[in-house]
Amino acid sequence: MLGADEFISSPPRKTVRFGGTLTEILLKYEKGDTTDFELLKHQLSDPDIKDAQIINWLHEFRASVAYLTKELGQLVNILLKLPWLRRSREVVEEYLGFLGNLVSAQTVHLRPCLRMIVSQFVPPRITIREDDVDISDSDDDDENISENFDTCHRALQTVARYVPSTPQFLMPILVEFFPFINKSERTLECYVHNLLRVTVYLPTLRLQILELIIEKLLKLDVSTPQQDIEDAEETANNCASEEKSTEEGLFDMEEDEDGKGNKVVSPSIERMAHPLAERLDILMTILFSYIRDVCHVDGKLNISNTKDLYRDLVSVFDKLILPTHASCHVQYFMFYICSFKLGFAEAFLDHLWKKLQDPNNPSVIRQTAGSYIGSFLARAKFIPIVTVKACLDLLVNWLHKYIDNQDKGANAYCDVALHGPFYSTCQAVFYTLIFRHKQLLDGNLRKGLSYLQSLNFERIVMCQLNPLKICIPSVVNLFAAITRKYQLVFCYTIIERNNRQLIPVVRSGTGGDLVQTCTNPLDSFFPFDPYILKRSKKTIDPMYQFWEELSAEDLENLKKPIEKGTSEDEDDDFLKGETPQNDGVVEIAPNSYESNTRSPVSSIGSPADCYVPYPL
Repeated sequence: MLGADEFISSPPRKTVRFGGTLTEILLKYEKGDTTDFELLKHQLSDPDIKDAQIINWLHEFRASVAYLTKELGQLVNILLKLPWLRRSREVVEEYLGFLGNLVSAQTVHLRPCLRMIVSQFVPPRITIREDDVDISDSDDDDENISENFDTCHRALQTVARYVPSTPQFLMPILVEFFPFINKSERTLECYVHNLLRVTVYLPTLRLQILELIIEKLLKLDVSTPQQDIEDAEETANNCASEEKSTEEGLFDMEEDEDGKGNKVVSPSIERMAHPLAERLDILMTILFSYIRDVCHVDGKLNISNTKDLYRDLVSVFDKLILPTHASCHVQYFMFYICSFKLGFAEAFLDHLWKKLQDPNNPSVIRQTAGSYIGSFLARAKFIPIVTVKACLDLLVNWLHKYIDNQDKGANAYCDVALHGPFYSTCQAVFYTLIFRHKQLLDGNLRKGLSYLQSLNFERIVMCQLNPLKICIPSVVNLFAAITRKYQLVFCYTIIERNNRQLIPVVRSGTGGDLVQTCTNPLDSFFPFDPYILKRSKKTIDPMYQFWEELSAEDLENLKKPIEKGTSEDEDDDFLKGETPQNDGVVEIAPNSYESNTRSPVSSIGSPADCYVPYPL
């Protein structure tokens, strides 16, 4: 087989063809004689065209690109439709050479060339009709699909090398060709994977490509509320259980045996029952793999690469994620990259803190930033307690200053519209304390209590702004139980007074029932609530702090305050075995690629809306 250079410089093979040389045909066409030109178009459009014929024509076209002006756009489009990808190596090399010559001599054809290449970023379509309905989609049986994608990226790099302005023309085409979410999972997977590959050799497009991908993921995410996903999984599990019991003794649908007699669980159990959740799961897995591979070189974290990617992801986070209420999964790309090194987690917290305290930001953005801070501090195992304390100091000091500025003013009353960022910050502090109080008190109980007392929670909960009335009840109840146990503040008097003053707003529900509304007046959510997509959660789970339900014993212990004079090293027994321990930074091993709104109940998130009895 000839080498690439030998092949390109070698004469074309002799093949059977009609008409004169290409130059002669094009000159005749310019003079108005279209007979040979139409014959040329017919030969190039022949579905049975042979490799040798393609090579022969392409060789001539490469020598005659000067003739391929805008007026011959129809002929160029036929050339761009040639089935070159699934041909011999010689055809591929000749075609790549033709593309380079064409775009360098006739940049007017740049867009059609880019459209042709990008159209190959998904598996080829196969035509399927059922009852006269076209249900065509991608062909997953193409064994050469990976090699074809490699060739497409070579083609795109070739074009970009000859035309430096390629990126600005390419981006709108990448947006245009992004598949609809109802396309097959394989189609979406391939397209997103190929988009991310483009960022490697066209780095100026990385921010825009990440923005495009995350925007599409976000639409998938908000179209698939967590409750819908859980309902679909429950239904699927019930159906599977019924089928299994029916088929028991015949065969097992879920497990197989390998050659050694070990049971192997079928990959199908990793599929999400909800079709949109399945697509989102696959795409999130790809995004996590991309982040890991960019940030790690030869198995080690590359700080420079990670910094650059972090900046791009924070930019996308600000533009798309922060203004979107209650997305469930997509925001975890920030959680993941921050896990690589503590410095990135601290930078992210500092970024959110600046958003929260800046009065020039819209109130809703400031509230959301507060929700992210609280959820991140509570859920990220890789954040050490020293960082948690530093964040609590900032947040609590800000709350006290806010109270100083409001207590004597005309707006010193409970109003979400006026004081939304304040209430969001209060809830972030309460939520963080619920998850982290054991670590704060670990080792030296007296020293830990002294620190918590210095935060002066009493002034916050008893101020005229009355945060206990606005924050989510489950958070308020657990915060009240913990602070009472350690005699930091007694919240129950205020809670009971709020309950007496609360006049429920009711509306007529289905069947005439009265339904209380507005259980979440702050419209808050916890952005890092448990991640439930089966494949991609494997990336998140090792660094994630889960919440465990309170046992009856835990609830009883919450009602018992600690006695004064407790020894310094005595541990409290609240939330035994469930409160986060300081596990240190989780190292990520590098690997190769492989509701809009929620109901008031589900918006409570985790911890669940448990009831901690008032002390008698």
